[in-house]
Amino acid sequence: MKEDVTFSNYGKAFQETLSQLIFEDRAFSEQMEEVLDINFFELRYLQEFIRLTFGYRHKYGVHPSEDIMSSILRTELEDESDLIKKQMRDYFARSIATKVKDVDYIKETALDFCKKQKLKEAMIKSVSLLQRSSFGEIKTIIDEALKLGTDNNFGHDYKKDFEVRYHDVPRLPISTGWIEMDKITKGGLGIGELGVGIAATGAGKSMALVHLGAAALKAGKNVIHYTLELTEAVVGLRYDSCLSGVPIGDLKAYKDHVYESCSDVEGNLIIKEYPTKSASTNTIRAHLAKLEKRNHQVDMIIVDYGDLLKPTTNFKEKRNELESIYEELRGIAQENECPLWTVSQTNRSGLNTEVITMESISEAFSKCFVADFIFSLSRTIKHKNENTGRVFIAKNRNGPDGLVYPIFMDTSNVRINILPQDHETIESLNQKSLQDEKNNLKEKYKNFRKK
Repeated sequence: MKEDVTFSNYGKAFQETLSQLIFEDRAFSEQMEEVLDINFFELRYLQEFIRLTFGYRHKYGVHPSEDIMSSILRTELEDESDLIKKQMRDYFARSIATKVKDVDYIKETALDFCKKQKLKEAMIKSVSLLQRSSFGEIKTIIDEALKLGTDNNFGHDYKKDFEVRYHDVPRLPISTGWIEMDKITKGGLGIGELGVGIAATGAGKSMALVHLGAAALKAGKNVIHYTLELTEAVVGLRYDSCLSGVPIGDLKAYKDHVYESCSDVEGNLIIKEYPTKSASTNTIRAHLAKLEKRNHQVDMIIVDYGDLLKPTTNFKEKRNELESIYEELRGIAQENECPLWTVSQTNRSGLNTEVITMESISEAFSKCFVADFIFSLSRTIKHKNENTGRVFIAKNRNGPDGLVYPIFMDTSNVRINILPQDHETIESLNQKSLQDEKNNLKEKYKNFRKK
């Protein structure tokens, strides 16, 4: 049985750990800011530390890094006493030396801490109000303390928050390796954004993810590639072929050339395999935390693929599980401040479709709402015979969508090329298909008349 939490449990050690976690975990920091009064911290140096953390994010739109905070503590504390300066610097040095261990416990009890601190504050105020027999005011402040955390977000004040709408939030996009796609996405997928590719079985989902990862590596970015279907070695060989230009079947024969090509790539790649349905988003989070402890910077995350992850919560229907998984994947992208690419399976309607739309996405259409960018790969039997296909831009938060591009798929070199041709639309393709059908009927009629 879990021990009851009392006021005494929230002393110096707890408050220091809570402050540290607010600094380490951006997502948690944003959640806490909605309910946390800085004065809940009973130690002045913690109050000022959190004030700096929140203030930096408000001003620049990003969470401060360790280097940034270290610089602030060295140069921007003119208004503080020497004692507070020393306490803040000593505390920061201790906090970055070790990561928070009891993360789940701190997160679980943080709101309770805020409520109790608010209630304590209300009780102190009530003493003076009681002397004046201001019972109505006492009830109001006690009720407010008890309701803390239920609905503290009042939203964007349209008039007061005018300038907020014009703050430049850096996206820092990473190139897709496709010129046409970079154009319409304003440089590729950006910080905290989720990109999803949808395709039928054998249409090139994993191939597309390798292409995206290779493009990032060539740009000098560090990539972590999670595979839940293929082995680490197989994925590694696909990267070898994509980066070197050597067909997969010839890799062993040209191993020295392949090694040189891969060594010249500026970015680093880690491939991590988990058996299908054995890993959840929490598994990925834990692995990313280990990489962080080793000072391994992650610039792009690839998950091959989201549908094969184990849900962290059990639902009666699979569509709810998948919806939850994709929401959590986007959360991982935001927490790590980098883009995340994954792919999803189509349903049966997408098996031999000229252009796959979002209606063909398997099981959970709602995961489309979560993604920032969605493209589909469609390859009919005719396309496969010709090594061609189509890419359809189904969703694009940073530019136009509804566009269709022809592609050439070089399966031997694990490369997908979007052909430099004018894009089409679903409407134009439908008109073209209708015209082709009319022409076929005319031809059949001519042949019939000849007989």
